Formats: sequence, structure tokens, C-alpha cells
Amino acid sequence: MRTALMILDGILSIAIIAAVVLQSSKSAGMSGAIAGGAETIFGGKKKGLDEILSKATMVLGVLFAVVTLVLAKMTI
Repeated sequence: MRTALMILDGILSIAIIAAVVLQSSKSAGMSGAIAGGAETIFGGKKKGLDEILSKATMVLGVLFAVVTLVLAKMTI
């Protein structure tokens, strides 16, 4: 059981890295962050792939945290 969770933890960590690397960069600095927020408020939408990757990153992060906590609890 512990080995399977460790393998799953490794797979999730690689998936998180891939999801983060595939997202487009937001290199506009603070002005881009402010303008980007204003665009979303006034009806602008994120690009389709960026939105999917953003949600996937959040889900993978939560799964990674849960699996890691379960592994830590099994160790104690």
C-alpha cells in the first residue's frame, strides 16, 4: 500500500510540473497583473488551454497534498 502511494505521489509530482511548465507565461509584471484582472472583470476570458491547465494544476496540487499527508501519517 505504501509503495503504491509513493509511486502515485511521484506521478502526481511529475504531472504538476508538466501542467505548470505548459502554462503560458505572464511576463507583463505588475501592469499585466492589473490589466489581466480588469480584463476578466469586464468580460475578457482566459485562453482555453490556460484555463484547463490552471484548473488541472489546482486539482493535482490538492491530490498531491492529500497523498503526501496520508504517506506521512502512515510513517508515524
